[in-house]
Amino acid sequence: MRRTPAAATVVRDADGRFLLVLRANAPSAGRWSFPGGRVEADESLEDAAVRETLEETGLHIRIDRLLGSLEIPHGTGVVFEVHDFLASPVGGILLAGDDAADAGWFTHQEMTLMPLSDGLLEFLVRAEILP
Repeated sequence: MRRTPAAATVVRDADGRFLLVLRANAPSAGRWSFPGGRVEADESLEDAAVRETLEETGLHIRIDRLLGSLEIPHGTGVVFEVHDFLASPVGGILLAGDDAADAGWFTHQEMTLMPLSDGLLEFLVRAEILP
């Protein structure tokens, strides 16, 4: 089993909305998820989370804290080890880029009606971000 480290961010704006990207590629292609991706050889988990968020959304963020980690199987023999960070927006202009087909800010209520990555809302409950 090959393990691939990855980092993602849970970013909320001043109105409490969540930053999500529409995945253009596997895993979770066609589903909304948090910005994130693979950690490069020369970077920390936090640096990867900041870079991936900027590449996918055009937004600069500040990492606040680690929320938790999860494993996402991808194909035969590959597992993404995703480390999710709570983060705050600090600048930039929202624009989908890199491997994101779209990006936007969404309320919890809106998210319940969207095609989300598996377990996304449950993760927010476990991380005590949602009740």
